[in-house]
Amino acid sequence: MIERTASPPPVRDPVGHDLPDRLLAVRAAEGDEDAFAVLVRRHGRPLLALARCMLGNPQDAEEAVQDAFVSAWRRLPDYHHNAEFRTWVYRITVNRCLTMLRRRPPPLPLDTVTEPAAANAWSEPARAAEQDAATAALSQALAELDTAQRICWILREVQGLSYKEIAHVTRTSEQTVRGRLFRARRSLQEAMGPWR
Repeated sequence: MIERTASPPPVRDPVGHDLPDRLLAVRAAEGDEDAFAVLVRRHGRPLLALARCMLGNPQDAEEAVQDAFVSAWRRLPDYHHNAEFRTWVYRITVNRCLTMLRRRPPPLPLDTVTEPAAANAWSEPARAAEQDAATAALSQALAELDTAQRICWILREVQGLSYKEIAHVTRTSEQTVRGRLFRARRSLQEAMGPWR
């Protein structure tokens, strides 16, 4: 008869990749840099996408996210676990992006941009140009939204946050978030009407 021995305990990842954000945040607040590195890897890409949508510039987005994570690291001892780490770091990133937007010089008026010449509708460059123009139109329409509406729209439509999470990030009620999203969607629908 073959004697069975107890299987060895599973090998745990010493860094904590399998731990929830809440526990990683506690470990990071106690000075565990590896735990914080896991949080950065886990949330860095979505935050970068958020910052790109808000700022429109990849370099500014990277700077905003880096600053947000530095701020989060410094503020971890004050982090209260009544909010998810994800929404807490989203709020820090949104605030950093808003600060950067306030410091920017005002954009050029639209009448200073020349309209592109018409091209053959069947050519690939023409389709690419049309797609680029539609993307630019959406970016412009987003830029013209009220800042609060734009943030809610990006957090919902691009980042996929729930109304409750958006309310927490923006420090408003879910009803306020719904109203802002309604107005943002209506404005974007009107602005993008010619591109349908």
